[in-house]
Amino acid sequence: MLDRDILPTAWASSDSRESRSRARPLLGAAIATLLVPSPLLAPAQAQPVASPVAQPAPACATDDHRAFDFWTGVWDVTAAGQDQPSAVNRISREHAGCVLREDYSTKGGYTGMSMSFYDAARNKWHQTWMGADGSALFIEGGLNERGEMVLSNRNTPYYQEGMAINRITWTPRADGSVRQHWQTSSDDGASWSTIFDGLYVRQATD
Repeated sequence: MLDRDILPTAWASSDSRESRSRARPLLGAAIATLLVPSPLLAPAQAQPVASPVAQPAPACATDDHRAFDFWTGVWDVTAAGQDQPSAVNRISREHAGCVLREDYSTKGGYTGMSMSFYDAARNKWHQTWMGADGSALFIEGGLNERGEMVLSNRNTPYYQEGMAINRITWTPRADGSVRQHWQTSSDDGASWSTIFDGLYVRQATD
């Protein structure tokens, strides 16, 4: 016959040993967690500083590329012998300064545009003009000793002996205006006639 006073004690003793046995792994895991440093508490590591990447020099920033900059702006254009402007011409530097774009419009409704650029491989300035009447003009050249931009179709690969010569001269003036003088010759440059002679005056809002 079992002793009722002893039985609960034995059960209690057995239950205590089992509880301690189950607690040991949990306690060990808790201690291990305390011994492993948390990444959240670790000091921040200094990030390596990236070396600055060298930027290439602009492709069209030389003095030769900027030689025609005196023509940039928004201009009122007055033909020689007239006292009022007959056209507006907008000249802008485009595509990182590699192109000068011209947008020309007269009060009579005629329009045209040109693209001018410095061809470094050939050491020449080139202009291609196209008007609303379908007339095209291809001229090339550069600065002369007086600082004028002089472009002519005679300087292009398209010129053939006997063709009429077109020559346009842009002259920067001391007051900031620009004269554009377009001449043509049908006798191989022996004589010249004027097609257009205009004064460019920068608009006040420009």
